[in-house]
Amino acid sequence: MKITPFVLFVILVITTLVGYADNKYYTLPRLCTDSTKIATKAKSDSVIFNKGKELILEEVAVTATRTDKNTLDLPIPITIIDEKQIRQMGSMRLNEVLQEQTGLAIINDHGTGLQMQGFASDYTLILIDGEPIIGRTAGTLDLTRLAVGNIERIEIVKGPSSSLYGSEALAGVVNIITKKATQDGYSGEIRSRYGSNNTLDINGTGTFKIGKFSLTAFANRYSTGGYSLRPETGLKTVSPFQNYAFNTRLAYQLLPKTEVYTTLRYFSEFGNSIFNLTDAGTNSIESLTNKADISEYNLKVGLIQKIGKADRLLVHAYTTRYDTRSLMVYNSDGSLYDFSFFTQNFTRPEVQYDRHWNEKNTTTFGTGVVFEDVQATRYDDKKYFRTYYGFVQHDIKLFNRLFIIAGARYDAHNVYGSRLSPKMAAQFKFSEQFRLKASFGQGFKAPDFRQIYLNFTNPSAGYSVFGTEEVIGRINQLQSSGQISQVLIDPNTLEPIRAEFSTAYNIGFQLIPVKQINWNVNIFRNDINDLIETAPIATKINGQSVFSYFNVARAFTQGLETDVSFKILKKVTISGGYQYLEAKNKKVIEDIEAGLYFARNAETGKVEKLNVSQYGGLYNRSKHMINAKVFFEDSNTGWGASLRAVYRGAYGFGDTNGNLILDDASEYVDGYTLWNASVSKRFKKYASIMLGVDNIGDFKNVNFISSLPGRILYCTAQFYFDNQTFKKKTTYE
Repeated sequence: MKITPFVLFVILVITTLVGYADNKYYTLPRLCTDSTKIATKAKSDSVIFNKGKELILEEVAVTATRTDKNTLDLPIPITIIDEKQIRQMGSMRLNEVLQEQTGLAIINDHGTGLQMQGFASDYTLILIDGEPIIGRTAGTLDLTRLAVGNIERIEIVKGPSSSLYGSEALAGVVNIITKKATQDGYSGEIRSRYGSNNTLDINGTGTFKIGKFSLTAFANRYSTGGYSLRPETGLKTVSPFQNYAFNTRLAYQLLPKTEVYTTLRYFSEFGNSIFNLTDAGTNSIESLTNKADISEYNLKVGLIQKIGKADRLLVHAYTTRYDTRSLMVYNSDGSLYDFSFFTQNFTRPEVQYDRHWNEKNTTTFGTGVVFEDVQATRYDDKKYFRTYYGFVQHDIKLFNRLFIIAGARYDAHNVYGSRLSPKMAAQFKFSEQFRLKASFGQGFKAPDFRQIYLNFTNPSAGYSVFGTEEVIGRINQLQSSGQISQVLIDPNTLEPIRAEFSTAYNIGFQLIPVKQINWNVNIFRNDINDLIETAPIATKINGQSVFSYFNVARAFTQGLETDVSFKILKKVTISGGYQYLEAKNKKVIEDIEAGLYFARNAETGKVEKLNVSQYGGLYNRSKHMINAKVFFEDSNTGWGASLRAVYRGAYGFGDTNGNLILDDASEYVDGYTLWNASVSKRFKKYASIMLGVDNIGDFKNVNFISSLPGRILYCTAQFYFDNQTFKKKTTYE
């Protein structure tokens, strides 16, 4: 990024951090039955209706259909986390918010990633205002990169969403909706949190709107001193680092029905880590320092054109760039050990048209093209992807009881081919208290640059990994230089790699027996074909293997999710959720049934055939997960409090008995529970303070969970301002 626009952006942020908007309406749980449709639009895009003396809420979501839809009508499993809940939790980063939601597991694998319905983190698409965030490490997008200080709400759609969003949405979509200036005047907030491990988070949000012009800006600085789970080593498990994030949105009402806008996001992180390297030949230990930095920017320009009374044309172009640099030097003399870099670019122009035929029929059309490229140490030269796509979706409401969504998307990729992703969902409203939902869809995940073009040889261990486009030439080179002792699979016989895809089924219901209780149940099944895995294709003379990628696996995930919430005396909200999950490889099940898997009996010492009931399924999946939350808020006194618990059941970590599958008790990580609590006080409308503790029980697992440092104490202070602060009384509920 050039320095001139960056400096300009910093000036815009500083000049607009002048206060916080009056939260005249907070988002409430979905408690209501139907009602007289009177009222106003809340800042969270939730419509509040007045029925007698009761406020009744209908939440609005955009991610599931790409258009504004009442969540009560949506037949697709969706969760909405609003700004109020995020603040009550005291969360500062996205992973902190998601880990307490039903059916979501935070995993530590090349970063802090998200697991949904049993799928690994690379199968869930992460969006900010509908645009994808790139920059994954071995498939994991590190959620700690994303601050939540300017988030209006988070929409989570479970199940394949490739019919609208294409690749990487095979498991679902998490869409982060940021704040926008909606009312004339200025508003702002400054928020600071300090906690254990010398962790400091400072952020500010400002909005300004006058006439046809509006501006929203956000700035965040986050730093930590890191921590060590093994102090005796003298090394940090997580090393000190700091990062900065800046977001801004400028909009102008060009004509009564025409708005133009631009958004810009910039992220930068840097830090140093020290580690020891043992020489395999001499057993000598060398100390090294890794100097690493990350930079990322996202830029979007767009136009919103209203046509007639209800139609809408959206035209926008989005571009993003992600860079990493890593420099490793010997601490003894400062000489270079290794240098690596990774640069990824993603550009997407898109057009979308929403046709509202009448109040009960809407069709959404869209088309676009994606340009991607990557240049990295482990690739010979710059690699390119190009994808052309188009999608269509129609939703219809019949007899005010049946709501149907049907659609499909076609993607044409220059390397792996094309893919059609259909989806259909329906909801039948038996009454205002009971709704039955069902959906069917197919999703896909395209092979990434790594699986196609990787050219990597570990300098110390000596093994090699080659992408499918590189493997033939690389094997021939190794053979000609005498480095191959045995070819296990002739690379000339390998088929072109295909996109992974799944077929998913969801069925469930929503029950609202009284206005204080909301109960949701969803049963899901995902059948996945052509999973891409690595396997050895040759052996080197040094005893190490050469690996490549194959479409070999078939798997399934299935289970049940349920959550319930209810409100007591308007001050206490209690909610909880549970997920039961099975995730298994179909080929392994077939081989067990054929008598091809064995294990040694720990009691008798004999080698015995396994049965299917002993197979634990895919690694790093918990069969049981539970969450529970209690929130208290008294708007009259300004006091608030929360107590939250998250339980993750036992899950497999790796093979210990040599049969390469999860089947032995020693191959599981024990389940654990995390308890989090906070207490807060709001002082009139100007400021608030929160004291909190995460992981009250000081749980640690030094062998398997590096992302849990133990008990975390913190204090958060917030200051609010707007142009009405001293002119009128604020209503909080």
